[in-house]
Amino acid sequence: MRGRPQKLRLILRHANRARLWTPLIRPLATFSPKGGGTYDASPSLIPVCGKYKMSSPDLPVISLQPLFYGGHVGLTEVARQIGAACRGIGFFYVIDHGIPEALVAQTFGAAARFFAGADTAREKIAISRSAHNRGYVGLKQEKLDPSKPPDLKQAFNIGLELAEDDPDVVAGKPFRGPNFWPADTAFKSTCLAYFDAVWALGRDLHRAIAIDLGLAETFFADKLDAPMATLRLLNYPPMPVGIDAAQLGAGEHTDYGNITLLMTDEVGGLEVKARDGTWIKAPVIPGAFVCNIGDCLMRWTNDIYVSTPHRVVNPAGRERNSIAFFLDPNPDALVFCLPGCGAPKYPPVLAADYLRQRLDATYAHKTGAAAA
Repeated sequence: MRGRPQKLRLILRHANRARLWTPLIRPLATFSPKGGGTYDASPSLIPVCGKYKMSSPDLPVISLQPLFYGGHVGLTEVARQIGAACRGIGFFYVIDHGIPEALVAQTFGAAARFFAGADTAREKIAISRSAHNRGYVGLKQEKLDPSKPPDLKQAFNIGLELAEDDPDVVAGKPFRGPNFWPADTAFKSTCLAYFDAVWALGRDLHRAIAIDLGLAETFFADKLDAPMATLRLLNYPPMPVGIDAAQLGAGEHTDYGNITLLMTDEVGGLEVKARDGTWIKAPVIPGAFVCNIGDCLMRWTNDIYVSTPHRVVNPAGRERNSIAFFLDPNPDALVFCLPGCGAPKYPPVLAADYLRQRLDATYAHKTGAAAA
């Protein structure tokens, strides 16, 4: 583990980017990211999501207004709702989250430009060139469900932005490499702005999670201040005519980290596996994040929280795009059975070791297997 001086330097280096544990200032029309990202914002573009209602009780919709404005009572109420969802289906929507619609739209636009570009440009920044889960992932290079054909999707992974002379980068520590960037400078600034905003939102959600688990509100603060978070831009091309019926955009899987915050376009395709084995189609709620618990947080809670299998079924003849933010803990965070969660089922493990175990089984290029 890192010593205190190096940890302190890392915290100071990212104080502006992470804003430590301070919740996002509302309203976000004037929000200015500190990590180098930029975007255009207008108050008229900030979504008012509270009007959206779910037709199914299986995937609850949770307003975050009480979390930001309701003091301790509001925090406790949101914690109760999130806790119930995490113990049940493991998925929920969040609305009234304060992330500007302008920033979301610009990030989707940046992704569209990237995936529409030349293959040769993308291959120069391929994930196979990174030891730290950064860069471009081509079609059929992932196989989330070993029993199905490789996934029909392409992606671009962005991690915590670190300078090339950062001590952890120089030391070659796991998940501490530089990001890969295309030549489009606007792409970089937009993606970093989105990364910062959703990272802050994810930390706010962990305040509620901590309260639900009977912990101090700030329990996760020093475990998420330099995370192994990954921002993934995802593109699912239309399913070709006559393709294998078993082919999916993303095979059945669970996520690896603490929590995932997903923004989708209007196409849909996400399906969640209920406890009885049936598949629930997750409706698109404009402006809402779809959130789900990952395996790492499930392990931390000794299986009290549930990491639920899910998949993406590409609608016939439709291209699908989404933006996923996977919030994994700091590499040196020790994942252990939390107090009050019963007799431990799993031994303690460093978060970096746990994530590496999970990723090694996902990528064909890590084992030398050919992409089908």
